[in-house]
Amino acid sequence: MTTGTWAPPTHTERLLYEAGAGGDRAAVLDVLGRTRLYVLQARVHADAPGYTPPLPSRRDKAARRTVVPVLTEGMLPAWHPDWVFKQTTLVKLAAAWPNDRWWLAVNPDTPFEAALPARTADRRAWQEAGTRGGGPARLRLLTHTGGHLHGPVAHALALGAHLAVLNGLVWNGLGAQYEDYPTDVARLHRPWAVHHRADFREKLRILIATRLVGRAPESVLGIRRRLTARLGSPPTAEQWATEVDAVFERDDRYGEDPAEAAEFLRRITHYEGRFRADGLLPPNGRVDTLAAFDHGRAVNVVRLALGARYCDPQEAEESLLRVLEPARQAYGSWEAFSLGYLLARLIHFDEGAPEPMYQESVAIHRTLAQDPASPYRNIPWS
Repeated sequence: MTTGTWAPPTHTERLLYEAGAGGDRAAVLDVLGRTRLYVLQARVHADAPGYTPPLPSRRDKAARRTVVPVLTEGMLPAWHPDWVFKQTTLVKLAAAWPNDRWWLAVNPDTPFEAALPARTADRRAWQEAGTRGGGPARLRLLTHTGGHLHGPVAHALALGAHLAVLNGLVWNGLGAQYEDYPTDVARLHRPWAVHHRADFREKLRILIATRLVGRAPESVLGIRRRLTARLGSPPTAEQWATEVDAVFERDDRYGEDPAEAAEFLRRITHYEGRFRADGLLPPNGRVDTLAAFDHGRAVNVVRLALGARYCDPQEAEESLLRVLEPARQAYGSWEAFSLGYLLARLIHFDEGAPEPMYQESVAIHRTLAQDPASPYRNIPWS
């Protein structure tokens, strides 16, 4: 669908255009109730401790009213070092609205705009729409038509698509933010312990070298690979377990005792069995390395660092390309990469009630493997 010379950048803007084309304000609210909205802020204000900038406003001379401009995720401008965006929702806007006479202007001066009055009854309708819609969607593949779609940078961005799909974020964007400025900064601080540019570069180096995925589980898989090469066929479960026990008994460099290594082996065996039962792996298929987990998270860290202004777009692209070649050397296909990522995620978080995480992980894998719009379907692996 196009509107003159404009095409909707993402699915969000397409829905908003379709809802507004018929003048149906309730339909517009339904879309906005499921949508991330973004408010422009000066970075110096966003960084000021304890300071909450007021909602921006401007005079719409044509309509003769004051409006609060907000943007949807596909309409954000190019990255700028001094201007950032904070995410909000209809519900949050309703709660913080400063003036009954002001209007909400979504994507003003574009084909995907919506202008909404903001009286008390209107704001009540915003809250109802936000509650009904459940807020921004997760577990969705969101592509920006103006982002990277082909070539090495797109390929590298697609390595991080698991986390983008999980959080319902654009997978192929390198722009003003990943999620939003304060969230990007906070996620770098914890869990990544990244507080400035030097921290980012060091964390990226460690992730590219796959030093965070865990030496013990990766070694358990390595033992199976070596046994397979030596025996000429995959080892039996008993042969593998015996060798894992022997290796970890005589070598304490992994930082795990044999019982913990055996637990990793159990988890790997369990989830590979489930992958086969669910058709994700062929009957004799297996996962040979967990490197994808660190490579996928490396892409995420690059995008967070760009959003946090710890690097600029050029360095972000250069950093992504550093991740790409090691990932392509470790795997032979998108499916193999994806299952390596899934297996690592599952065995590291197999605590308490792991079934919801398993189902969520499989849903992400199937979306990426099967959706016609997925980068896995449109970017060759090799």
